Amino acid sequence: MTPKTTSVHRLTKAQARRIAVRAQLLDAPRPTELLTVVQRLTLLQIDPTAAIAPSADLVAWSRLGSTYQPAHLKQAVEDDRTLFEHDALIRPMSDVGLYLAGAADWPSYDKQRAWLRDNDRFRRDILDLLGSSGPLSSRDIPDTCVAPWASTGWTNNRNVTQMLEFLMMRGEVAIAGRVGRQRLWDLPERVYPADVVVPSVEEAGRIKNERRLAALGIAREKGTAMPVEPITVGEAGEPAVVEGTKGEWRVDPAGVGSDFEGRTALLSPFDRLVHDRARAEELFDFEYVLEMYKPAAKRRWGYFALPVLHGDRLVGKVDAKADRKASVLQVHAIHEDVRFTRAITEGVRAELEDLASWLGLDTIAASDADVKGV
Repeated sequence: MTPKTTSVHRLTKAQARRIAVRAQLLDAPRPTELLTVVQRLTLLQIDPTAAIAPSADLVAWSRLGSTYQPAHLKQAVEDDRTLFEHDALIRPMSDVGLYLAGAADWPSYDKQRAWLRDNDRFRRDILDLLGSSGPLSSRDIPDTCVAPWASTGWTNNRNVTQMLEFLMMRGEVAIAGRVGRQRLWDLPERVYPADVVVPSVEEAGRIKNERRLAALGIAREKGTAMPVEPITVGEAGEPAVVEGTKGEWRVDPAGVGSDFEGRTALLSPFDRLVHDRARAEELFDFEYVLEMYKPAAKRRWGYFALPVLHGDRLVGKVDAKADRKASVLQVHAIHEDVRFTRAITEGVRAELEDLASWLGLDTIAASDADVKGV
């Protein structure tokens, strides 16, 4: 039998950008349902930084606008069970089987396997306690380990948290919700649906790549390993070349040739549109570094600068911070990567006004005389 051949899509940069923006639900009109957003994006990243708002909420707001409220996310995870938290990510509950595939064989590293084996009594103590008294926070679970977890980092001797993390990855416990920043742990049968279908590891990997490509629109088959979530998609989709870039891409064929109507959006630094910094430079000519870990004097754009999307271009960054005590959205600077047109300026102003309203802040204040339109 002659193997099936797939033609290579030849895309301009503008076409590639529009595919990426549409895939991330950052075009117009906006989506209207949180579940629809998370199903399409496949994840919301949990990060405690809240200079403006936690990243998961900021990503949801960028898509849904001020109709979204953080309480909606909490309800979806803890009451409706349409979403679940796993490994610092919020995902659709319909995908839970993909992340249980191969879980019983985790971990693959000898040190972790040995620690679990040496502390099997500790593991059973936790499971028994959750079975009788869950959900519980880590501080409510006694440390009965016999071999403390050794690390040069912050996890050293944090035995309860480390065991819970390991059991989560193995599918033996689940996160039932949160009280503040504290996770509540329980048995998975009380959190996940009873009819979860768990595919093989190979099938799960294939589906994950397909879902990731649908969320990104266009991505590399292989690339640099990334924390939290891969940015590569294997052989999902179809091959493509993009003018002005080297090598081959993979593109979601469903996104090729679709109509495009752009809008203005302020993005979290962790937003998937910009998370792959190399892709952002190749397709959007956009340079970005999260500078919260740099000394203030060495920052170019700000502690938690928000990338600015206008249409199919990433056009700048907004250095802003929510001063909740004073009820002010403080805009320190707006950095223009391209000269802002009136449409861009008006779009940024409207997004800042919506952001302040969504945060419940009374006013917007500009601390730089060069900030325009605020």
